[in-house]
Amino acid sequence: MIASLKWFRQIIAASLLSLFIAGAASAAAPIAAVNTEHGLAIKGYDPVAYFTVGKPTRGTAGLSATYQGAAYRFVSAENRDRFIAAPWKFAPQYGGYCAYAISLNKIADIDPDEWAIVNGKLYLNNNFFSQTLWSLDKPGHIARGDQNWPLVPKLGESNG
Repeated sequence: MIASLKWFRQIIAASLLSLFIAGAASAAAPIAAVNTEHGLAIKGYDPVAYFTVGKPTRGTAGLSATYQGAAYRFVSAENRDRFIAAPWKFAPQYGGYCAYAISLNKIADIDPDEWAIVNGKLYLNNNFFSQTLWSLDKPGHIARGDQNWPLVPKLGESNG
């Protein structure tokens, strides 16, 4: 019975992985260096709030700053000022693309509610399933993501 439960979990994990990969694009095609939606990074969520209040918090249009060509919104002037002083500390890893997808050398959008802070860095994921799979081996997925991200062709970069 325990063996069949283990087999069942492996089948479910493999199925979810294949569904996720089918929805992710290959990392071979050039992408924007920062994942944006209508010019907004993190779909308008405040990157500093993940660190200060420990949850995704939507920023406001009146409080914004630009970093690497993308607009970030904030819930307070204090958060905006903290970001402006050290944007690399708060901006999500891998340009705000799905950390799990990047670890697989794929590209996928994110859901601001699927996130983690690991060693002082913000990682976002595509959905509950990718967040769960990524969380099973955060150090391994981060190591692979850190290896893959510099190799992903980004629009405006020289190829040679």
